[in-house]
Amino acid sequence: MDQIQQVAQTFGVDWTHLIAQSVSFGIVCLVLYKLAYGPILTMLDTRRQQIAAGIANAQKIKAELDSIEQQRVVVLAKAGDDGRQLVEDARVAAARVGAEERRKATAEAAQIVARAREAADQERARMIAEVKQQVGRLVVQTAASVTGKILTADDHRRIAEETANRLSVQ
Repeated sequence: MDQIQQVAQTFGVDWTHLIAQSVSFGIVCLVLYKLAYGPILTMLDTRRQQIAAGIANAQKIKAELDSIEQQRVVVLAKAGDDGRQLVEDARVAAARVGAEERRKATAEAAQIVARAREAADQERARMIAEVKQQVGRLVVQTAASVTGKILTADDHRRIAEETANRLSVQ
């Protein structure tokens, strides 16, 4: 110990002050640890846990987003398939409706043609009857002029019928 005392005297160490300063330094370190360093470590630990929880949540959200993206792709594919099916069904329905409308139009056209033929036949028959009547009248007038006699109503009817029969035969 002599040697320690000699070194302490050489450097001017006052043991009472050194011990008092060491005790003061220990108390300051203890107070700082309790009041400053402890809460800072607690706060850092809390932040570390929050960061870890945030990273875990971010990974969870990323996994959910990946799942949602996969579901979106599946839903879009299904919607595309459904849309194509609807378009195909619409084409089939349009073709069926078009065929039905063409059939109806053809039937209406045939009816129109049949009515037109019927009307033409009726007009032809009416015109033939009118021509026969006029020819009969002309024959009666011509017969009256040629014979020079006045024909009775029976004569007119008989000559008109004979002329009509001759025209029908030809």
